[in-house]
Amino acid sequence: MKISTQLKGLPIISISNGQQEGNVQSLIINPEKGFVDFLALEQEEWQESIQAIPFKKVIGVGEYAVTIESANSIIDLTQIPIASELASKKINIIDTNVITRKGELVGNVTEYQINEETGEIIGLILKGQESVISSEYVITYGKDIIIVKEEAAEPISVHEEVVLTNDQIIEKLPKEELLAEDEASLNGLKEKQRELLLNKQVTKDIYSNDGELIVAGGSVLTLEDIEKAQNAGPSVVIDLSMSVNA
Repeated sequence: MKISTQLKGLPIISISNGQQEGNVQSLIINPEKGFVDFLALEQEEWQESIQAIPFKKVIGVGEYAVTIESANSIIDLTQIPIASELASKKINIIDTNVITRKGELVGNVTEYQINEETGEIIGLILKGQESVISSEYVITYGKDIIIVKEEAAEPISVHEEVVLTNDQIIEKLPKEELLAEDEASLNGLKEKQRELLLNKQVTKDIYSNDGELIVAGGSVLTLEDIEKAQNAGPSVVIDLSMSVNA
């Protein structure tokens, strides 16, 4: 699983000749399917064409680069009506408000999670609450508003905490006035995190929301490292969980 900003700016490498064919500039979303259909390449302002790679042509999305078989995987979106229409819709997702079908505000999206194998959008990460809405609750990805089922709003209360397991399962638990059983459950989930992350190697530097270095890239995680990340907040644990070797 990747978040969108992990793809943007990555070099695009052709396997057939080992050459860099460009860099990822943006992700073009198919709002009906809930997938990233194309990766648009960086281009000069004077260029009228939109060079892009169909996600199904992507061989791999790594920390260093996006790989494709050859430059033949790159197409001109302006020459394909359906693809050009998707590009013109400019569905960004990030910084879009999320509301229910009945018009209740759920939150504002700061990031979204992607299955790097298929391009499917897995979940929406919300501002402030540090909560994740599963894509199964999304009804409409609009240019200005994302509409979700009422059930998606239930866990987004004023006081809650997000707990992430290594399998990217998000559970939302009340943050204050926890009952004894809730507290035990929370502690159990955190312990599970420690078990799953312990002795895993970190692929990049992990920072707190205040910019403090939590653990350096290349380090092998200790219990102290994991607890430090947990104390720094749910978003730091999410970042750490997505940045370890399997």
